Amino acid sequence: MFSAMESLRLNRFLAAAGVASRRGADGLIFAGRVMVNGHVCREPGRRILPTDTVAFDGRVLELPLQHLVIMLHKPTGTVTTARDPQGRPTVFDLLPPHLRQRRLFPVGRLDIMSEGLLLLTSDGDLALRLTHPRFEHPKLYEVLVRGQVPASALETMRQGMRLAEGEQLRPVEVSARRREANTLLTMTLRQGVNRQIRRMCRDLGLVILRLRRIGIGPVRLGTLPPGAWRPLSPEETAALTTLPSSATA
Repeated sequence: MFSAMESLRLNRFLAAAGVASRRGADGLIFAGRVMVNGHVCREPGRRILPTDTVAFDGRVLELPLQHLVIMLHKPTGTVTTARDPQGRPTVFDLLPPHLRQRRLFPVGRLDIMSEGLLLLTSDGDLALRLTHPRFEHPKLYEVLVRGQVPASALETMRQGMRLAEGEQLRPVEVSARRREANTLLTMTLRQGVNRQIRRMCRDLGLVILRLRRIGIGPVRLGTLPPGAWRPLSPEETAALTTLPSSATA
């Protein structure tokens, strides 16, 4: 078994994948038959992380329960899909080749003009837990809007507003502080209505200058720069998987 953040020696990885015994794996490695991230590796003691891709005789190896969860700081101008019919850059273009070969998929979406925290994972159960409405994982956003925001607009969001298209929204936690001539809103959403923030601001006459997601549940974007990615820490992964469900039995 290979947990989301555990590392294994290369020879142990091969043994766990059923290629050979650990001693036999040493011989295969020394013979140059094993590649790590597209390069021949002759070091049996090389530490293998879940973000690495290991191949034996050209065949990519996978271990049982070898799930990967990474966070990506999605920049504006990228789409949250594996391929785009219009040829626009995707979030997968930001990943190194050995990760693009993995069966990763985004947990939720950010539209092309939004930026911030995006999770990608190979763990279908975790993806369901993070996206299913019954789990209500709070998502934290920073939204820079033009000018001053009326107190009445903030109160409308806090009470739960109805969009022009008819959808009734739950109350949104929102605070505001001036940012020079504009206003920075910090918003916490607990439901997955498509383009909710942009549609709320549209209906309230607010012009969005920048929209950035900075948190999903207990996970925070922190100082990760736009376009960069990193694996979640064991503590972050554990916190995501142990959040309680709001569903009733």
